[in-house]
Amino acid sequence: MGKNLSSTTRNQLIIPAIENLDPSDLITIDKTYQDRLALRKQLLEQHHEIVVAVNETSTADPRTHSAVRELYSFILGTYLPSRYPGIFKLQSSTEKTPEIFENTITGTSWPTNLHPETPTIRALEILAQTVDEEFLILLPDISAPVDQPKYILQAYATCFPSGFNTREKLGLRLADIHMPVPGYKEKIERSMDRFFAKIEVGRFVKRVNWGLTTETELFAAFGSVHGSHGSGSKGNEYGEKEDMGQQALRLEELNIDKIKDEGLGEEFAVAIDGLRKGNVPGMHAYKRGDYWGEAVKEFLRS
Repeated sequence: MGKNLSSTTRNQLIIPAIENLDPSDLITIDKTYQDRLALRKQLLEQHHEIVVAVNETSTADPRTHSAVRELYSFILGTYLPSRYPGIFKLQSSTEKTPEIFENTITGTSWPTNLHPETPTIRALEILAQTVDEEFLILLPDISAPVDQPKYILQAYATCFPSGFNTREKLGLRLADIHMPVPGYKEKIERSMDRFFAKIEVGRFVKRVNWGLTTETELFAAFGSVHGSHGSGSKGNEYGEKEDMGQQALRLEELNIDKIKDEGLGEEFAVAIDGLRKGNVPGMHAYKRGDYWGEAVKEFLRS
């Protein structure tokens, strides 16, 4: 889940900044909750195959179904009712009826444990329209050596991908998922797989990352967010044609005029320059800095 992010610094632009996360901040509820859920439900209906999926290919892992159901029961049966008891209620089970999770804002109700014959993807559909979070289930490749773990994306519920079609990543190893990312294979691949292998049960972590998108729609599954080296600079043209303030800093979808209004314009401009100066200069082109960089910096410093 990538929504729980903190401010980034220049040194955190290339190397994933991993921090421990307080369990109470694992899932956040704010004033946008109802509107976001309405959007998520709409996206689930319009782009179902992109928003939710379970791997059924040759790389499928039989443990996936248990993992998804465990996540589902934890979120609905334990976490949400405990963290937000004023919003989410539990109706006790009886010999004939299962325990029911009730969302008092949306008026929806779901069993906290799905029937064994219920398709696993149903759990993902319910999660996608219950909380404003993205869920991606990664499991170690059963064919990889124990001392060289390789993680595969086996299932997911993601309504707000940033520049990629999550369905195309399903069934792939982390290294293949991140193949377009400059420097990933050389500098990050081994440490990321090892990091996942060492995560302890009950520990929550968050990763700091950011990107600026010229498309302000949250659902961005069809490209135009990332670029490649040599894509050229369009800064002057971009600055003349676009409304700078409405471009979004993709941490929690903040418009950059808000960053400027909070007095962080210069800090963000320096971070943009840092894309070229880090240990993977290609990240500047990957984040399409050639397209928006100069114009955005000029706006932030004006």
